[in-house]
Amino acid sequence: MSGRGSYLAGLSAEDAVARDYEKRGSEVIARRFRGSGGEVDLILREGSDYVFVEVKKARDFSRAARALSPAQLGRICQTAMEFVAGVPGGMLAGMRVNLAMVDGMGQMKRLENITQ
Repeated sequence: MSGRGSYLAGLSAEDAVARDYEKRGSEVIARRFRGSGGEVDLILREGSDYVFVEVKKARDFSRAARALSPAQLGRICQTAMEFVAGVPGGMLAGMRVNLAMVDGMGQMKRLENITQ
């Protein structure tokens, strides 16, 4: 797939994941939030908690999971902390990082509360 094709497939995967979270009651409050350390694909609100979601699209879930490097996860966590520092309650807010994977058939799988 070309660079542009991969980019568009990634956007489509992000849209599908956002819709899935919304169906489950989450509120999407930001997309592609850029902080000084990197970017978070989706930021959700679930009650008083914030959920930072990295979306990976690949041929299969195994490839999607391997596409998230420890360095990238560290940048996501740094950006998440930067984000919550600017919201009411700041660092006292509940937060977690999820990985949402979309395979070549459009199926989704989520890994919740991932850590390094």
